[in-house]
Amino acid sequence: MKSKSIALLFLIVLLTTSYSAFSQNKTNKSKEIKSIISKKRSYNNTYGFGYRIQLYNGNEQKARKFRALFGIEFPGNFSKLVYNAPEWKVQVGNYKTKLEADKDLIKFREKFSGIIVVPMGK
Repeated sequence: MKSKSIALLFLIVLLTTSYSAFSQNKTNKSKEIKSIISKKRSYNNTYGFGYRIQLYNGNEQKARKFRALFGIEFPGNFSKLVYNAPEWKVQVGNYKTKLEADKDLIKFREKFSGIIVVPMGK
């Protein structure tokens, strides 16, 4: 009896595994899935993805000063002014992961206080 139940359990596991593998292959070949992946890649190319470090959020004159000061303190790092009415933001870097952004955040905090990591995109 014990050997029958073990054989039955093995058969169930084998059938479940093979069905799961078959359904995944069918899903990956689906035209709808390929279309969604294509749209996501297009969106990422247009709007970007990842993270930036935001140094300042406020009026234009202070934002320009913060950006200039950042350029002096950390030459060679990408910085950008972003305008979302009525506020100006100074954002730096293009990081794929939050961990990468956090590493530079620690370095930049020595010179700038109150900075945060923000996701890119809309």
